[in-house]
Amino acid sequence: MSQRPPVQTLSLKPQISWQEELIQAVRDPQTLLEYLQLPPELLPRAQAACQLFELRAPRPFLDRIAKGDLNDPLLRQVLPIQDELTLTPGYSADPLQEADSNPTQGLVHKYHGRVLLVVAPHCAINCRYCFRREFPYQDNNPSRQQWHQVFDTIRADRSISEVIFSGGDPLASPDRQLQWMVDQLVDIPHIRRLRVHTRLPIVIPQRITDDTLRWLADTRLQSVLVLHTNHPNELDHQVGQSIARLRSAGVTVLNQAVLLQGVNNDLETQIALSEALFAAGALPYYLHLLDKVQGAAHFAVADSDAIALHQQMQSRLPGFLVPKLAREEPGALNKTLIF
Repeated sequence: MSQRPPVQTLSLKPQISWQEELIQAVRDPQTLLEYLQLPPELLPRAQAACQLFELRAPRPFLDRIAKGDLNDPLLRQVLPIQDELTLTPGYSADPLQEADSNPTQGLVHKYHGRVLLVVAPHCAINCRYCFRREFPYQDNNPSRQQWHQVFDTIRADRSISEVIFSGGDPLASPDRQLQWMVDQLVDIPHIRRLRVHTRLPIVIPQRITDDTLRWLADTRLQSVLVLHTNHPNELDHQVGQSIARLRSAGVTVLNQAVLLQGVNNDLETQIALSEALFAAGALPYYLHLLDKVQGAAHFAVADSDAIALHQQMQSRLPGFLVPKLAREEPGALNKTLIF
């Protein structure tokens, strides 16, 4: 397993804005291979895989990948490969059957007491194991008027106390749009919590701006931000600074990860991840088993191996640093904890 302490180097390059980093994300396989000094013979297979699910990887994330190392755990999460073209029985385009829980454009309602809003139709990074590889974002990109209808739906259901911003990645949206959405929620008395699920502070740490903290923390709502970090090498000094800013503003910061073959399916990596997260100010929350999305079967870890690993984590870590091992199952009323 390729693992190393995060390298902290001084850069003479002026820091560009998160919006520019988003625009400049690598989307061409040839550029990716050249940037990371990878063998050019990988190109045809990468291009073929991109026909099914496009490549997108911001340079701040790519800069944490060891040049020329095909086994780098961060590279494995973003490099399109031949295995994605294999059709695997039991895997599907919509493994969580979210189409059945998407009654209104932009709104996914699966669990009692909380709803998920598809705030942005894309992510800053396309993780190759993403369960929403084929989510119909084109049908979930509401206009301002349609968002009013979504908030009316939430207002009419007093059982809802928590709203989750998701996507895509909600932080791919401008702060002014997110501020407007929070303002609508604040006016709904029975909404108590706002939860934001995002990978952007990991892949482009400068995304946490003063404007972000304003809509996220300067509100009557209790704010929770759930990061998505799979490997300790994803956590560098800039990521730590962004988490510190969130914590200083009073935002609860959690982390969820996906258990991935060849990335983090070993004990020492999981221990290092939990320790690094907590040192940075984020509490490990969930360790998810892979959702069975077509094209990602090569990342799957057997249940028996996952359970054995989790038991080892319990023997080596204090309880508050052991994330819950869970699977999301279509139609279930909650996530299923794996024992």
